[in-house]
Order: sequence, then structure tokens, then C-alpha cells
Amino acid sequence: MRDLLLQCAGVLTIVVALIHGYLGEAKVFARARIEPERLRTLIRLVWQASTIAWIGGGVLLIVVPRMHSELARHWIVATMACVFGFSALANAWATRGRHFGWMALSAVVVMSVAGY
Repeated sequence: MRDLLLQCAGVLTIVVALIHGYLGEAKVFARARIEPERLRTLIRLVWQASTIAWIGGGVLLIVVPRMHSELARHWIVATMACVFGFSALANAWATRGRHFGWMALSAVVVMSVAGY
């Protein structure tokens, strides 16, 4: 059951990351006016870097049960719980709780910690 919780957390993480990347391109940057253009490109790449990082975190959560190492399990879950916990808090604060992202990221944290 613990392993299944971690794997579900990993899949949810990847789904959230893909939605984050899509919404950034389709909603945020489609309407944003950022000058100069090179700064716009930089901000866009930093946005998508977090998307890629979250996907990487999701992959780690999916494969950690196969690592057969309690130490790896401990540090991957602890690190991902901190990363996604901070992301959830930042999202809730920045959107005043009106965006579903903080709830999805909070679910990832709860599932990850429960799967520890």
C-alpha cells in the first residue's frame, strides 16, 4: 500500500506538472506583456524549468519503491514533500486559494508522506 501511494503521488505530480506547463503557455504568457523580449524568454524558460523539475520529482516518486533502499525512500520523499509543500503554499497564497493547483500539490504531499 505504501508503494502504491508513492506511485500515485508520482503520477499526480506529473499530471500537475503538465497542466502547469500548458496553462503557463496558454493562459499566462499568451496575455503577458514582458519587455524586453529576452526577459520574456528567460521568464518563460524558468517557468518551464519548474515543470520539468516537477516531472522529475514525479518520476522519482514512481520508481522509489523499486530502489530497495530505505535511505533513498526517506530522502526522496522528504525532499519532494518539501518542494511540493512549498509550491502548494506559494500557490495558495499567490492565488488567495482560488486556483486548484495548491489542492493538487497538497494531495501529492499527503500521499507521499503517507507512503513513506
